Amino acid sequence: MTDLIPPHGGVLKDLRLTTEQAEAAKTAAVDYPSWDLTERQFCDLELLANGGFSPLAGFLGQADYERVLAEMRLTDGTLWPMPITLDVSEALAETVSVGDRVALRDPEGVILAILAVSDQWRPDFEAEAQAVFGTTDRGHPGVAYLHERSHPVYLGGRIEALDLPGHYDFTHLRLTPADLRARFARNGWRRVVAFQTRNPMHRAHVELTFQAARQAEANLLIHPVVGMTKPGDVDHYSRVRCYEHVLQKYPEQTTALSLLPLAMRMGGPREALWHAIIRRNYGCTHFIVGRDHAGPGKDSQGEEIYGPYDAQEMVTRYADELGIEMVPFRMMVYVQERAGYAPIDEVDETSETVMNISGTEFRRRMREGLEIPDWFGYPEVVAELRKTFPPRARQGVTLFFTGLSGSGKSTIANAVMVKLMERGGRPVTLLDGDVVRKHLSSELGFSRAHRDLNIQRIGFVAAEITRNGGVAICAPIAPYAATRADVREMVEAANGGFIEIHVATPLAECERRDRKGLYAKARAGQIKGFTGIDDPYEAPVDPELRIDTTDSTPEEAAQQVLLKLEHLGFIDLS
Repeated sequence: MTDLIPPHGGVLKDLRLTTEQAEAAKTAAVDYPSWDLTERQFCDLELLANGGFSPLAGFLGQADYERVLAEMRLTDGTLWPMPITLDVSEALAETVSVGDRVALRDPEGVILAILAVSDQWRPDFEAEAQAVFGTTDRGHPGVAYLHERSHPVYLGGRIEALDLPGHYDFTHLRLTPADLRARFARNGWRRVVAFQTRNPMHRAHVELTFQAARQAEANLLIHPVVGMTKPGDVDHYSRVRCYEHVLQKYPEQTTALSLLPLAMRMGGPREALWHAIIRRNYGCTHFIVGRDHAGPGKDSQGEEIYGPYDAQEMVTRYADELGIEMVPFRMMVYVQERAGYAPIDEVDETSETVMNISGTEFRRRMREGLEIPDWFGYPEVVAELRKTFPPRARQGVTLFFTGLSGSGKSTIANAVMVKLMERGGRPVTLLDGDVVRKHLSSELGFSRAHRDLNIQRIGFVAAEITRNGGVAICAPIAPYAATRADVREMVEAANGGFIEIHVATPLAECERRDRKGLYAKARAGQIKGFTGIDDPYEAPVDPELRIDTTDSTPEEAAQQVLLKLEHLGFIDLS
């Protein structure tokens, strides 16, 4: 395999211990502090262990981290654009010192690796966001992750992997860098162009990859990401089934499909460099970089975060160091008069009719059961996705009521539950705030952390109900916007609908009702941290529905909810 492209840094790292070493390490680890890896860390560990992140030998120490942020280089000068870090809790950090060893475990507690701690520090997430993503706007999913999901302390150090993380899905497609390199050598593939994707592939993608392989005079590797992608993306199980259909569109023996367990950061230009380095480690000589590669779309102000070809410009700037050749492509569009696809910059829009469907529009059409034209998607791919995205009338949905105590949330939620059960056709579950507190969160108090955890538990249950086609009706106070957004993300990740209903009854009216006497106790100082009195309620800015129960009956309010469900296509009132 000496004539294959060398990995980044010259050596393909393999951080796995031998069987004997792994057994000894596992025995010793009984006395080590443990850390259960997050989803992102789980992905990062796999690519560290199998060499996908060569030349890294572990999670970055502070000096490497700081130079990566400032210059996109490790301390030895090697080009590396993305910080690969292990964020941990305060509780663990207090028990760990430099020189200690930490057992890294999967969510089930199975030990996967040992971290030899070389560094411990508290990062500045604002500075990291600005350096890596070029923005601190939390509309960027990478920025939001840093602020809302990352733990406050970073640990750096070398990794000793006992084994690679286990997977039970598509095992025949989960090839390590060494596996793929051996396959390329065995098949005589010396020029390989890689195609990165986190979406289902449609006709435009196939045409683009055909052209890229032809231009590079290379074989094609379809190398989709099956780790963390952008919230709201199609799940990887559905996508991989689609890729297997699409693979049949290429000539035999010219194209391969393999899965990449990467946790994307949606970092645009920096991420494009990172993806190119990873594909070089997998043995590819060429890499397709298209329009807005790894871009997250718009920020919270509705502005595009990256320019459409910023990523291509970044990769071009470092082409000599990358060692893998970029195949740049403009957006492919369907031209009606040609009855085929062409790069948009080769189309005369004054005389030719351009037809295109964005990824967002495609997902909307799927979720609403609308037609997907034949020129856009292969029928077998669309049929596969219809299994994941049935028409809305057959999708699960979460109705999330939020509002002050005494606003009428529970009353309306109960009325809606009865109306839906009267109609039949779908299982309906009510997750009332007080009932959940009694049966699911009885040990929790009313601190902000405990309130958030309670709502997250409700969101988890609602997402599972929704995933299985049911209607979840939630009626907690849910005072904090960020936590409500977390629940929305969980439900939408389960391919269900999420309808936020703000029961916006004014505080004065809620206090006048005070059926449980809670406001009176809060005013008297007998209850601390009561929402609306001495703890804030962050009202939804743009809920799907807003109801004030001051002058409406429960029957009238429930009817508003049913009409909203009908308007959005989740039920048919006719």
